[in-house]
Amino acid sequence: MMNDLLCLILGGGRGTRLFPLTKYRCKPAVPLAGKYRLVDIPISNCLNSGINQIYVLTQFLSESLNKHVNRTYKLEAFSKGFVEIMAAEQSMDTTDWFQGTADAVRRCLKHFNNPSTKYVLVLSGDQLYKMDFSLLLNFHIEKKSEITIASSPVKPEDVSAYGILNVDKQNRISSFVEKPKDKEALKAMAVKIDSKKYYLASMGIYLFNKDTLVEILTNNKKADFGREIIPHSFPQKLTYAYIHQGCWRDIGTIKAFYQENLMLTMDLPPLDLFDETWQFFTRPRYLPPAKIKDSVITSSLIGEGSIVDNCSISHSVIGLRSRIDANSTVEDTVMMGADFYQTMDQLKTDESSNMPNIGIGKDCVIKKAILDKNVRIGNGAKIINKKKLGSFEADRYIIDSGIVIIPKNTIIPPGAVI
Repeated sequence: MMNDLLCLILGGGRGTRLFPLTKYRCKPAVPLAGKYRLVDIPISNCLNSGINQIYVLTQFLSESLNKHVNRTYKLEAFSKGFVEIMAAEQSMDTTDWFQGTADAVRRCLKHFNNPSTKYVLVLSGDQLYKMDFSLLLNFHIEKKSEITIASSPVKPEDVSAYGILNVDKQNRISSFVEKPKDKEALKAMAVKIDSKKYYLASMGIYLFNKDTLVEILTNNKKADFGREIIPHSFPQKLTYAYIHQGCWRDIGTIKAFYQENLMLTMDLPPLDLFDETWQFFTRPRYLPPAKIKDSVITSSLIGEGSIVDNCSISHSVIGLRSRIDANSTVEDTVMMGADFYQTMDQLKTDESSNMPNIGIGKDCVIKKAILDKNVRIGNGAKIINKKKLGSFEADRYIIDSGIVIIPKNTIIPPGAVI
């Protein structure tokens, strides 16, 4: 059955809530957990589920994402599988770019012309989860559903952050409320799972019969699936909720991105990256092992190719090719690492011109921060949110939710205090 299914992964819009991490890249291309990219999560879930016909729809700042997908996912030449980029394109019919999730799929329908495709799975490129899509497809077929929406149980105190589905006893969806506030209206939407009361939050994961998808997108010019297309379909199409009880996180904001990265440093995190039966794939870089000298490291992930010298690192994620020099302290921090190593000549040139090297210099203190790729932190610098600000924007840094973000390629001079 999985051979009858085509997967579309949406490359995302402008990603304003993740700015400045999206200053030079789209959301699915943002680095995750020291070595991955966000798009690796849905692609890996597909491949582990037996789905190997995958398009990634891209538009904004897609160069980094395009390179990553093309260099990473080269499926076996004699299979029918593929993981390919489908970029936004102008045509004789329209010169506009994608206007939303549904519009992106509508504009690409002409390319999905394989007659063997019976089902279309639509995924977001900026979520953190583990999900077997074969179970979703089996549910869809058993229910004779035309549209199935994956849902995650959330506690009553969390409903205001999600779109909540109202279902009957067979899990057929009758209505949808975006970030509900009315407690009386919510009472009828509760479901019992293991004798506890939950509400079903839409995960933004949609499974369509292909004919149904073509029909509703042809007859409806609305731009967005979640807010417009899907709610309009409830009275007209058999639409069911599939309940997913595993790990699922929407990481579209700086706060969520920061928290979920650090969550992976736990002894037993909700998402297990060490499960060999369900691997998360990414680009093989053939880097050397991390080199660690005379350092104290607790509850942290250290990326391949890192060089850590006489440092203290706690509750942090240290990305690929990171360099942290002597007597520096890193706490509660996500450091994305570097795209390349500096040569000895480059290091000498930087030293002679008083330019900090890529990475964290000597005698630095970094707390509750996100350091994007290729940042240069000069000796003795302190990134500690000294004034305890909730939000602030400056030339070299941004504070969001009390987290100090140093954008990609930024230089923090020696002795600076943020």
